[in-house]
Amino acid sequence: MMLAQQHPSSATQQPARGLPGMRGLQHIGITVPDLRQAVDFFVDVLGCEPFFSLGAFKFDDDWMETHLNVHPRAEIRDFQMVRCGNGTNLEIFEYASPDQNRRLPHNSDIGGHHLAFYVDDMDEAVAYLNSRSVRVLGEPSTFHDGPGAGLTWVYFLAPWGLQLEMVSFPAGMAYEQGLPRLLWDPRFPER
Repeated sequence: MMLAQQHPSSATQQPARGLPGMRGLQHIGITVPDLRQAVDFFVDVLGCEPFFSLGAFKFDDDWMETHLNVHPRAEIRDFQMVRCGNGTNLEIFEYASPDQNRRLPHNSDIGGHHLAFYVDDMDEAVAYLNSRSVRVLGEPSTFHDGPGAGLTWVYFLAPWGLQLEMVSFPAGMAYEQGLPRLLWDPRFPER
């Protein structure tokens, strides 16, 4: 298995200047085939907290194309914000569009993606997902060498096929040694 190489200066420097006033990632948006099913999964199975629904967006002009880069007759049927523990928020959309691609990308596809959730105890979390009939892909894997040493991970699927991941590194990861600035870590949200 190939390990990612750490850029020598990335861990020792403050973030490069860029977008004025940028403080961090506020949310990730995903589109799902059935909003109720998705919100129920994120809330009832994963334990996220539902916050608010934003309602439908539908326009007779080119607003959707101009503002969202989608087909001008696309519509957002509804979307909901949820919070998943001590991390970024999740904005869940249900769209309808004349040109909608209903095939989920694989991680290897351009636009492929997954959401990773930190768990304290990987074995307990895998057993829980199995008890809820959630499809877990294989057994957890652990990095033993390189900057990710100490990280255990496993993928699982939402009922509609969205790729998700659980990660755990209760003793930290090797890359952390001696660095003044680390990746954001849900174990220490105040850092």
